[in-house]
Amino acid sequence: MRFEPRNKNTATPRARRLRLVGALCAVAASAALVTGCGEDGDASSAEATSKAAKSVPKEAPSESPTGSASLTQDQQERKALLAATKVTYDKAAGTAVDKVPGGKLTDLDLEGVDDDNDGDDEDDASASPSPSPSPSGSAGAPQWVAEVAEKDGTVHDVRIDAVSGKVISSAPEKDQDADDKKETADRLSRVKQSPEQAAKVATDKKKGTVTSVGLDDNDSNALVWSVDVVTKDWNKTDFEIDAVKGDITREHVDRD
Repeated sequence: MRFEPRNKNTATPRARRLRLVGALCAVAASAALVTGCGEDGDASSAEATSKAAKSVPKEAPSESPTGSASLTQDQQERKALLAATKVTYDKAAGTAVDKVPGGKLTDLDLEGVDDDNDGDDEDDASASPSPSPSPSGSAGAPQWVAEVAEKDGTVHDVRIDAVSGKVISSAPEKDQDADDKKETADRLSRVKQSPEQAAKVATDKKKGTVTSVGLDDNDSNALVWSVDVVTKDWNKTDFEIDAVKGDITREHVDRD
């Protein structure tokens, strides 16, 4: 019986070790190559992400609404007019009374704040043309429009520049008959509170700028001072102050 000889490994131990080392080096090189490719891929991906981020436009910050955007038209007009006004109501009242010896103030309005006065001003102008404005009047400036009554009830119209404080015009109202003068004199004789006192009562209740003071009769036919006060939110509050006792009989906020 013949036995086939087994295949013998004729390589020396040193050769086998060298081949093993070579194989290990090959494996290590492959791993390094794979790792290097991974690192290059990560770097490329990061760079691409960075470039993409730079290409996306940044969102512009939203602008907050301006203060005037939330105001009504009336509030904007009050704000603009009061910003242009330099003469306070009390100084205007003093100037108006000084133009009429022995006179007393019955009405004072900052022209343009209360639209209800526009028609009255036009009627007064048509009934009694005012003297030509003095050169001291500022062109386009707001005006204080006052009514001052003499002791006998004769009413004078006085216009004052609300920027310079100078008198623009002063003249007695026309078409005043004896009954009109008597009624005015009688009303003033019953007044115990001055317009300045009434204005103080109003502003003590609500801080703001006085834009109108006028002697009037309320719904109960009681004599009152009507006082308008514009507050810092540019709303207008209408007060009625008892002209005898000095109490507040009515208060209404105009939020238009």
